[in-house]
Amino acid sequence: MSENILVIKLGALGDFIQAAASFTAIRVHHYRSRITLLTTSPFAEFAVKSQWFDDVWVDQRPKSYDLAGWLGLRSRLRRGGFNRVYDLQTSSRTGRYFRLFWPDPPPDWSGIARGCTLPHDNPMRDFMHTVERHAEQLAMAGLPAPSAPDFSWVRGDISRFNFQERFVILAPGGAPHRPAKRWPVGSYRALAMELAATGFQPVVVGSARELSLGEQVLAGCDIGHNLAGQTNLDDLFLLARGADSAVGNDTGPMHIFAAQGCHTLVLYSCDSDPTLCAQRGSSVKILQRERLQDLSVEEVVVALTSTDDWASS
Repeated sequence: MSENILVIKLGALGDFIQAAASFTAIRVHHYRSRITLLTTSPFAEFAVKSQWFDDVWVDQRPKSYDLAGWLGLRSRLRRGGFNRVYDLQTSSRTGRYFRLFWPDPPPDWSGIARGCTLPHDNPMRDFMHTVERHAEQLAMAGLPAPSAPDFSWVRGDISRFNFQERFVILAPGGAPHRPAKRWPVGSYRALAMELAATGFQPVVVGSARELSLGEQVLAGCDIGHNLAGQTNLDDLFLLARGADSAVGNDTGPMHIFAAQGCHTLVLYSCDSDPTLCAQRGSSVKILQRERLQDLSVEEVVVALTSTDDWASS
């Protein structure tokens, strides 16, 4: 039977990429249905081009005091005519979205909102990795286990960047309010110089606000290429297909590189837990230290150049 399905996934980048297997599972299970995604603006264009959704709505995330914004969102949700909602965000915000359907009964709702018809009621859900948590949530809603996500539909042209034949991606940035998740800039600079000396072009990626960080990492490295602020999500997938490997902190782009099958080395401090959020892919390594300042450049080079133990994660 054809249904009208809503999927909610607002962000952030790593979480959005790790939800891709669940997006695919929902699309396969509801192959005759119209599926709408409610997301935030950074992911809307990417989602529109995907094979997962028939429509993409951008959530303006109204503030608590924005009555007009909440009323507009309520009206849109109620007019959507949804038979079922898969809340993959499962936050306090999306719990409020569930209540916006009142006084009418809400659609069947998969998530953790109080009173929903398809609850993910595992009390240990907050101690599960994101991928397994989503898979179990969908299983409790009657869907088969998701398979590995397929990003082969991502297309584009990155020839404008003029790379060397062999290059390594560096992702030295991350959330500005969590500096403990970052390997020191000086360590990245030393790694960039080591890569250049062995014939690899170091290529830095990051947001526009990380442009100066990229310049610091590549200072003195004549063949380095700073792409901070110049790439979209499609570009990052294409970079991963051409790169020899990628090294970076626990930050969003690393999830893309891992999902694309690039040799991906992720550096963790005690500020995040890889058992809950580690990058997943066919060639992923995790290096973790309580403080990333204690992780030496030599250890990173050894892990990066030891090609016999890249393992599926």
